[in-house]
Amino acid sequence: MSTERPDNDVTGPRRRRPPLAVASVAAAVLLAGGGGAYWAATASGDGGGADSGAVTRGEIRPLPLDAAADDDPRGTSSASDAPPAGIAPGEPDPSGPPVVYRAAGELPDGPDEAAVHEAKGSVASADVARLAKALGVPGTPRTEGASWVIGDDDGPGALLKVAKQAPGTWTFARTTPAEPCEPGKMCANGPAEPGAGGGEPVSEKAAKAAAAPVLKAVGQDDAALNAGQLMGDVRVVNADPEIDGLPTYGWSTGVQVGPDGEVTGGSGHLKALEKGDTYPVVGADEALKQLNEESGRKGDGGRDVGGCATPAPLEGGQKIPSAPQCVPSNGKRAPVEQTVEEARFGLALNHVEGRPTLVPSWLFTVEQAPGGPETTVTRFAVDPEFVEKPQTPTPSGDRKVTSYGADGRTLDVTFWGGVCSTYTASARESAGQVRITVTEKPQEGKRACIMIAKELTRTVELEKPLGDRTVIDAASGGAVPRG
Repeated sequence: MSTERPDNDVTGPRRRRPPLAVASVAAAVLLAGGGGAYWAATASGDGGGADSGAVTRGEIRPLPLDAAADDDPRGTSSASDAPPAGIAPGEPDPSGPPVVYRAAGELPDGPDEAAVHEAKGSVASADVARLAKALGVPGTPRTEGASWVIGDDDGPGALLKVAKQAPGTWTFARTTPAEPCEPGKMCANGPAEPGAGGGEPVSEKAAKAAAAPVLKAVGQDDAALNAGQLMGDVRVVNADPEIDGLPTYGWSTGVQVGPDGEVTGGSGHLKALEKGDTYPVVGADEALKQLNEESGRKGDGGRDVGGCATPAPLEGGQKIPSAPQCVPSNGKRAPVEQTVEEARFGLALNHVEGRPTLVPSWLFTVEQAPGGPETTVTRFAVDPEFVEKPQTPTPSGDRKVTSYGADGRTLDVTFWGGVCSTYTASARESAGQVRITVTEKPQEGKRACIMIAKELTRTVELEKPLGDRTVIDAASGGAVPRG
C-alpha cells in the first residue's frame, strides 16, 4: 500500500488507498442529500471521517444543508449533458431506473477536514464599476430593485446587471441593432441571437486574452480556463477558480467572445466568498456509497428484477449500455451501472439556510457508457453526522410566498390567495435566514364562494432588521426573491 500523499491531500499524514487519476472537473450539478443532526462526539468508519473523540458536542454547529429544489441554481452543464427538466446531471430520473456508480479502481481518502465558504454581505458600487470598465460598459451603477445596473436596458447596446446581495451574481449582454429593413420586405425585429453572425470564431488563445480583463475584475484571473465551447461563431471561455487550494464546481465564470474578439456576453459571481466553519469529511469511497444509497431512494429500488430482456449484442460482442427494455412483474427496474473513472476532492455549490455556499465535496468523473461522454457527479463530503437534516416543507395548505420587500424590521410578503379566506403571515428568524409561513383559514359560514385568486400582501414585524439574511418560503423550502 502506497504511503505517498496525493495532490489533493491538504492535511497531514493519513492512511490512504492508491488514488484514482485526478482530472479537471467538468460542469455538473450537486446531488444534495440529508443526514442526521449532530448531537454527540462521532467516530470514523472506513469512509475516513473524524477520529473518535476529535470533535465533541457544542464545538461546531451542524451544517444545515437546504433540501434540493428543481429551481435551485446549483451549477451549469453542457447541452449534451442536460437531463430532463428538473433532473440534475448524474441524478436518476425518478420515472426511470436507479443508477449505481461503480469505481474503476480504489478511491482516495482526501483530507481529514475542510471548511465551507459562504456568500455574505452585499456588493459595493465600486466593484460593479470595476467590472463594467473591464467589459467596456460606460456609465455609473444605478439601482434597479435588488440589482446594480449599468448600460442601456431599453434597446440595443451593452447591459450589465449585478445582484446587490452576495455573491453578486452578474449577467452581461452586448447586442447590436438589426440591419435596416428594405421597404416592402418582411424583416426580423431586434438583435440577432448570439452566434448567428456567420463569422469564424476566434482561436482559444485569442478568446482567453479577451476574457482576461473580465476575469481579473471578478478575482478569477488565476482560474483554470477552458475555451473549447462554441456557440456558432462565439467562443466561450469557462473559468473554474480554486478556493483555499481546492477546485470548485458550480462557481464558474463564463465569458463569450465574438468573432471580432470583443466580449459579447457573460455571467458569474462578483463578490468573493468568506471562509466558514470547518467540518470532518469522509473519503471518496464512503461518499460514493452515500451517493448510491441516495440514488436508490430516488429510483424505483432495482431489486428482484429477473425476467427483463437485456440489450442485444452488436458485432464483436459489444453491447449498447442501456436500461432494461421492460419492467418486470414487480414493477421495479434493474439499476443502470455507470463507471467512476476519477475522483477529486473540492468544493461544490449547495445552499445553506438559503445562501449559496461552497461545501466540501467529492467530484466524481463518471463515464455513462464505455467510450461515451463523461459527466461529473458530486456528493458533499461533510461527515453526515455533522449535517443537519433539511427541514421538511410545511403542509400544502400554506401559501407559497412569491416575493418580499423589506424596510428595517418590516417585511412585506406577497402571495396568491382566494377572496373567501383570511391569511396570516409569521416569521421564524435565525442568524442566516428568515423563514416565512403564510397560513390560510377559510371564512366560516360561507357555503359557496366564488373561486377568484388575487395577489395579496401581509406584513411581518421582525425582531431585528433583515440585513443580508435570506428569506425562505416555508411552504416550498426555497429562497424568496426580493421584488
